[in-house]
Amino acid sequence: MVAWAVSSQALLKRLLTDPRVSKDPRQHWPAWANGEISPEWSLYTWVAVQNMFTAYGPDHRRLRSLVAKAFTARRTAAMRPRVEKITADLLDGLAAAEPGAVVDLRESYAYPLPIQVICELMGIDDEPTREGLRRCVDSIFHTSADPAEVTATYTEIYRLLGELVAAKREQPGDDMTSVLISARDDEDGTRLSEQELVDTLLLVISAGHETTVNLLDNALHLLLTHPEQLALVRSGQAGWDDVVEEALRVEAPVANLPLRYAVEDITLDDGTVLREGDAIVAAYAAAGRDPELYGEGAAVFDVTRATKDHLAFGHGAHFCLGAPLARLEAAVALPALFARFPELRLAPEAGGLEPVDSFISNGHRSLPALLHG
Repeated sequence: MVAWAVSSQALLKRLLTDPRVSKDPRQHWPAWANGEISPEWSLYTWVAVQNMFTAYGPDHRRLRSLVAKAFTARRTAAMRPRVEKITADLLDGLAAAEPGAVVDLRESYAYPLPIQVICELMGIDDEPTREGLRRCVDSIFHTSADPAEVTATYTEIYRLLGELVAAKREQPGDDMTSVLISARDDEDGTRLSEQELVDTLLLVISAGHETTVNLLDNALHLLLTHPEQLALVRSGQAGWDDVVEEALRVEAPVANLPLRYAVEDITLDDGTVLREGDAIVAAYAAAGRDPELYGEGAAVFDVTRATKDHLAFGHGAHFCLGAPLARLEAAVALPALFARFPELRLAPEAGGLEPVDSFISNGHRSLPALLHG
């Protein structure tokens, strides 16, 4: 499959708000309509889902309006005490480690906070279901997966989500899953189809934690490898919000996001023509380091940078609804960790960190650290 990768921030902004660019393969991607895309393709789930991620025009607005109810400013702000409590519990868990022991900050801190928050928001209390969903989401982001893994994950994620919907229909609660089911059932299916319901749950659960895991992972790694930047924050010359936004810019949690499609021929300023039906990849990580915007130091982590504009949460109609929640989690988790463990540093084995095996997700497989000097 061939696609245009757009890395210029200015051009990407333009295309992300251009009505001639769609996310619906069923309407606007000939390769999909012609049956050329196999369920064994590692990006199949990213294209096949039917939710606001792949919707276009009125369908997108309809689906987004339902999910938006869970991510209002008021509801997000109300979650701060719970985020703070989860964070405090995780810090207590880290503190219980043996003196001198190496801890994996990704696994023991960056990962559990977002997944617990999103599971509570969605009303997922069952631990086996949480673990199963985590494994499936990890696999969906594993874009080098072989066909057997892709098909097995596709089957398992829909089994788990189907069971979740059935359980919430039986015993609804004050959670987003129950709200979406109500929108499906109370409207006699006219507003939300069963497939849209399940795929919307998949979107919110997966996007609701994986991206924040990478935000925390990358921010921690950047601060621990740039002690002079951490010193600026500790001295009050920069704030934690500066850390969050600069980390989002220089290490976008989502490196590349598939797919968009040209609804008709689009001629760019340099004369390049995106032909009708051409696939487009939003290269967010590259756009965050665009030298046309940031100059020669575009790849430098600088919390005092005057311009930290980025597209880490997207742009336009598909801007991430969960952005305020992700920012809240980072704004709580990052200062709390460094306050609890002021001597925190990377472990010697962190010199050879490996990236996650993904074309989409941008983070590390592990982040080994020592809590004390």
